[in-house]
Amino acid sequence: MQLLLAVISGGYAVGAALNWGSEEVAQIMGDFGLSAAGLLAAVSCYTYARAIDSRERPAWLLFAFSSLMGAGGNAVWGWYEVILGESVPKPSLADFAFLCFAPPAIVGLLVLAKRPVTRAGWVCLGLDSWLIGGSLLTLSWSLALAHAARTAQSGAPGSVPRAALSLAYPLLDIALVSMVLVLHFRRSETNRSAVNTAIAALALTVLSDALFTSPLLSAGYQSGQLLDAGWFAGSLLLAYAPWGARRVHPGPQPVGHHPRAERAHSRPITGSLPALTPYLAAAVCTLGILYNVVDGRKVDRMVVFTGCTVILALVIRQGIMLLDNIALTQELAQKENHFRSLVQGSSDVIMIAAPTGTLRYVSPAAAGVYGREAEELVGTELATLIHPDDLGRVVHEVRRFLAAPPTEEPTTRIECRFKSGGGEWLNVESTVNRHHGGLILNSRDVTERVRLQAQLQHSAEHDPLTDLPNRALFTRRVRQALTGRRAGDHSTAVLFIDLDGFKAVNDTIGHQAGDELLIEAARRLQDSVRAGDTAARLGGDEFAALILGDGSRDRSAREYQVHEIADRLRTTLSQPYRIAGSEVRVAASIGVAFADPGITPSDLMRNADLAMYRAKAGGKDRVELYAPQMQAEVVRKAELAGRLRTALHEGEFALLHQPVVSLATGEVSAVAAQARWRSAQGILFTPAEFLRVAEHSEGAAAGAAPDASRTAELGRWLLEEAVEQAADRHRAGHGVPVAVRMTAQRLLDRAVPLGSVEALLTRHGLPSGALILELAVSDPRVPFDDLERRLTALHRLGVGIALDGFGSGYAAISALRRLPVDMLKLDRGLVEGVVESARLHKITAGLLRIANDLGMQSVADGVDLPEQVMALRAMGCTHGQGMAFSGPLDEYRLRRALVRGTFPVPGGAVQPALAGGSPGGSMAIRRGSHNETPVPPT
Repeated sequence: MQLLLAVISGGYAVGAALNWGSEEVAQIMGDFGLSAAGLLAAVSCYTYARAIDSRERPAWLLFAFSSLMGAGGNAVWGWYEVILGESVPKPSLADFAFLCFAPPAIVGLLVLAKRPVTRAGWVCLGLDSWLIGGSLLTLSWSLALAHAARTAQSGAPGSVPRAALSLAYPLLDIALVSMVLVLHFRRSETNRSAVNTAIAALALTVLSDALFTSPLLSAGYQSGQLLDAGWFAGSLLLAYAPWGARRVHPGPQPVGHHPRAERAHSRPITGSLPALTPYLAAAVCTLGILYNVVDGRKVDRMVVFTGCTVILALVIRQGIMLLDNIALTQELAQKENHFRSLVQGSSDVIMIAAPTGTLRYVSPAAAGVYGREAEELVGTELATLIHPDDLGRVVHEVRRFLAAPPTEEPTTRIECRFKSGGGEWLNVESTVNRHHGGLILNSRDVTERVRLQAQLQHSAEHDPLTDLPNRALFTRRVRQALTGRRAGDHSTAVLFIDLDGFKAVNDTIGHQAGDELLIEAARRLQDSVRAGDTAARLGGDEFAALILGDGSRDRSAREYQVHEIADRLRTTLSQPYRIAGSEVRVAASIGVAFADPGITPSDLMRNADLAMYRAKAGGKDRVELYAPQMQAEVVRKAELAGRLRTALHEGEFALLHQPVVSLATGEVSAVAAQARWRSAQGILFTPAEFLRVAEHSEGAAAGAAPDASRTAELGRWLLEEAVEQAADRHRAGHGVPVAVRMTAQRLLDRAVPLGSVEALLTRHGLPSGALILELAVSDPRVPFDDLERRLTALHRLGVGIALDGFGSGYAAISALRRLPVDMLKLDRGLVEGVVESARLHKITAGLLRIANDLGMQSVADGVDLPEQVMALRAMGCTHGQGMAFSGPLDEYRLRRALVRGTFPVPGGAVQPALAGGSPGGSMAIRRGSHNETPVPPT
């Protein structure tokens, strides 16, 4: 666009220089060509003003009006010369339009000018305008305006209007030139390119006006001459000003970049021109007066008056500048004192280093921070004060900083160790700035912060009790061992260690003793590993060790070596501990996993964890090496647990009942509720694996948290379904009690409402004595006081209590002694060997004798063979449950069995040998055999 503008303006100038080839074309181009250019400028400025929304809009509207007046004046001039073929009269409507060009432009320039913020600033703006305008008026009056004024005083006809018109043009041009010059020094920073272009356009127009009104050209001027090229170019430049500037978008400036400072640095002469303006104005006035003196004419009173006012304005302007300079000097002194006080009173040390590295200035704070006087440090090489281990890094950072452009990186931050007066090394943090090729360093002592950070880092990575690395640090070191220079060494091993019996120590002699045992175990572990290996505490009584490889390619030899190390650790950790004056023993189960090719740190640690839990499951106090089938077993258990969750969610479990039969009469005394899983093929299975997942809450990985929610959900479903179906059978006339197995932990679970069993009986209307809870007490930590209170409350409601698994757990005697038990249920392990093993036969007979002596009924679980029935009946067992009578039945077959009422008893129905409970009484029951055949669907 700029090139096109130059080509059009140049073409017009060439055409005007050649007089356009004919006088008629010259008149058309000199009149209507200028009018079209002015109209284009008016439309352009008006359109731009409508498009913006800022304080500049009035200025561009005024420029549009000014250009419109210029276009109108040229159009009137062309009407006379081209259309009418007459000379333009003076004065005419064209003169009125031309005179209206300057005032709007002057006001527009005032709008664009940077507005002063003080009263003195406004005064200085007015004085600067008069200094420029008055000096130009003095020179113009001496050159031409005085002649026009004398012509007006001659009294000739029409001389006064012509003289006034002759004076009006230059006076308005002088005012416009004054504003152009003042605005050049005080223009706003906003849209600078557009404002500069507009100023250039108006300056070109004023220059053309000045040439037109000069005595040399005014008499012989004709339209289409070369002078018109100045007006034409000025109009085109004003039309281009707003739109050409809109393409200039300054990019984001970096922090610390100051555009004004950069311009002042790059163009110092331009920044000094505003200060020279008063002196230039005085010089112009002097030239006007000298012109009259040299020409031998009497100095005109107008020149003297104008010159005096200019000199007076200059004096006033200089006085204001002097007062301003005095105020600035005082303010500068105050700020200098203020900053000197800040530097001297600051707790930070401020140092200035020469480009050679020698300290030129050090603030007094050095005495308090470094323990060295500032005078002592001045003249010292900065490199001699920095720790040798940090010097290379500091020099590299300083060189990089000095090589970077200041606009992109004005400051940098360096932390290093600095030598104090006492000889110790202080951690110092410095903010570095450039200073005449050297550096300014603002430094502070951060030794305490560094120590605190190191302490916090240590605390975050170490166990607070034993001070061994914690899981996070251990994991990071395992990752380093697998990814660093040892990445190809597959003989690296991880050991996971668990202290067997530690919980009993906490429960018996207290947590303080447990902490002391952990500390001693950590010390033994730390002393037993090599210097390059890592011993860690992962949490609770779990420890770990990272045994770095020796590069051996013999896997079997390395396994043997690591197994020896692990066994030595096991022996060391299993030695007696002297805690609180007594001897305490714990054992150690250790799992070992090797860094196989491509293994990740998490997988390696998981493998060691799996091996450790396999060691615990295999009898504890042993070492177990990881094998891939361990992971397969975990995946299988996770799949089983997932299938169990799906079965519970989708309602795939069904409730079956196994009859409990009197061994004396064959009558059905009770039914045992048992859950069965319905497969996708519609077959009901007795899935021992699923039941173990539910009962023992095995997680997806060994050692995972028990799936208590799923166990509780299955137990809740079993109890509710059994009570509901039992109530339906009672209403149908089958008043046989139902037995439901429940663990003591489940009965005492705080998450279960206290009256849930009672509310369930009330909701379904199950009568008293129709529910029997088979209580499994296998955990010695069960609070018997709470359990006794809970069972007593249920017993008062008529709920029967059966002690399940009698003869298998050491908690059975305590439960029998304290709990309100109605019946005993023999463990199926005793029943299975009661015929073959004479030892089990005697044990079973003894347990049954206890039950009969206490007046309790007894139930044998897993009675699958006729020989077992006859042996148990001979020993005094009152009831039996198993495949010798019936397997688990669905509701339809169960009701048919209840209608029949009895099952054939091997050996015939006889009276029991011992006087136990009634043969037909309510029985506590247990689920059927886990190895029985599938039950076909109904």
